[in-house]
Amino acid sequence: MKKYFYPLVENPYRPKDINEAIKVLKSSKITSGPKTLEFQSKFSKKIKTNYSLLVNSGSSANLLAIQCLINPYRKRRLKHGDQILIPSLCWSTSLWPIIQSGLKPKFVDVEKETLNLDLNDLRKKISKNTKGIMLVHVLGNSTNMNDLMNIIKKHNLILIEDTCESLGTTYKNKYLGTFGEFSSFSFYSSHQISSGEGGMICCKNEEDFEIIKSLRAHGWSRGLKYEKKIAKNNKQLDKRFIFYNSGFNLRSTDISASIGLSQFKDLDKFIKVRRANRNLIIKSFQKKKINNFFNIIKENKYVKPSWFGIPILISKSLKRNKIINNLEKKGVETRPIISGNFLKQPSIKKYKLNKNVKMKNAEYINQKGFFIGLPTKPLGKATIEKLATTFEQSI
Repeated sequence: MKKYFYPLVENPYRPKDINEAIKVLKSSKITSGPKTLEFQSKFSKKIKTNYSLLVNSGSSANLLAIQCLINPYRKRRLKHGDQILIPSLCWSTSLWPIIQSGLKPKFVDVEKETLNLDLNDLRKKISKNTKGIMLVHVLGNSTNMNDLMNIIKKHNLILIEDTCESLGTTYKNKYLGTFGEFSSFSFYSSHQISSGEGGMICCKNEEDFEIIKSLRAHGWSRGLKYEKKIAKNNKQLDKRFIFYNSGFNLRSTDISASIGLSQFKDLDKFIKVRRANRNLIIKSFQKKKINNFFNIIKENKYVKPSWFGIPILISKSLKRNKIINNLEKKGVETRPIISGNFLKQPSIKKYKLNKNVKMKNAEYINQKGFFIGLPTKPLGKATIEKLATTFEQSI
């Protein structure tokens, strides 16, 4: 693998994180257990959400949210063909659970200034078939949640928040991931905290929590609030093996839970360090007078971000591929903003989802945008200076 002096992500695991995992290994209780329950409880308490359930990825959290919405045990459930709006700047597993669950996605453009959902375009896309919104909070930033919630209330829509890139961000002092009926979080290695692989799904009511708990583990009745009642109504079955619902196996392990919990305790510290690193990088760009060529995305109004990385739009006069190639050659690792305009992906064409839809801002971001990493350890002056110089030399 190529070595970068400024990689997208450094090794996120500290000795104390690994020691927590070793304790679980030594206990021989590796599968989902007490550490999972502890992590779920502390996550709910800090984020201020009613219910949290640990899963094996943020992608699985998105899948469970959409599957819950169509589940026959849910009182207000969506029907085959109902429409879900989704930003065109998204990750693959924000989109595909909608299609895999028999629902229809409709793409909405984003804002160039924040990279997040364009509410003006959203209003235009709402129809009588629209039942929900899969909202993606991009790289620690957010759309105007006040205006969005007014739209949702007016049209009686269901909101799912994909918060996989924005753990710890607040809008008017309220955590992202607590506005919608469901929210997803990811603990992949490059995210705000890491458990290796892993994620969390949150919801607001007990009905949904019991459904996703069953869906997460084979459709089993085991561990559900009404487990005894279900067994009583199915006496012909072994009460230990009653399959109450459809399901998957999307559980995490206590190993992942122990690492994630260890990191979660230091989330505020990580956010503070990342913010400080970002500010120093911006100042170094200004000092070199290259900030006119590289527009670093700023937070939206009322947002206190938990930055994931540093999203950048290059000026119109520069060619993105040339800049990216130069940066990579000189030791700065880059990547697209999420996956760029997802309508450009070959899978969209294969599944006939594009239908000549134009996303002006998402396409601009696709052509002019990229992001670099933002470490959770303080950057030294030499690294910051070298990074700014590398950008200057890459123009």
